[in-house]
Amino acid sequence: MRNAEAYVDRLLGGDPDLDRAAAGIREAGMPEVSVAPGYGRLLTILAAASGAREALEIGALGGVSGICIARGLKEGGMLTSLELKPEYAEIARSHVEAAGLGERVEFLVGDALESLEKLAGEGRRFDFFFIDADKGRYPDYLEWSIRLARPGALIVADNVLLRGRVADPESPGPSVAAMRAFNERLASDPRLAATLLPGYDGLAVAFVKDV
Repeated sequence: MRNAEAYVDRLLGGDPDLDRAAAGIREAGMPEVSVAPGYGRLLTILAAASGAREALEIGALGGVSGICIARGLKEGGMLTSLELKPEYAEIARSHVEAAGLGERVEFLVGDALESLEKLAGEGRRFDFFFIDADKGRYPDYLEWSIRLARPGALIVADNVLLRGRVADPESPGPSVAAMRAFNERLASDPRLAATLLPGYDGLAVAFVKDV
């Protein structure tokens, strides 16, 4: 699988904006856990194909996924990016602006669940979601995404395999348990039509039905 992923990365080639963001993340000593380049390109494709105008990202980190999503939004579209750490949000903002997408992204800093509740209280609704934050809260993030979704919205989540640990019944830990619960709910929730892609560290893609 790793050889196949390396092949895909070579085939797709570099991306100056994403390479710049990855270098900035490394220089800042941040975790180098951004969405894989192949899946970053998929985020752009999914956002564009779905006709998304308003997107919500849970977990900004250094702005790699934000760049990918913002590229796919309709003209005049906006990505709302939630980030716990102010210093990460500022780095993400600098990378998004360097990519020429600053006007398409707004950052909300603080606890994501509090920000999600605030957005719900404001009556905000979204066409596209990307979840890539603390794994123990993925089931909560899924429920909030469904609640904030317009019918036909797409929900995408990264790292749903946790390097294969979710498939190993002997693998313990709260993050593993939470991710198993997330995957099971995604697959069985009648409000969703969903699948999981096993490449890289796993990507979940769900369509929110009009129910």
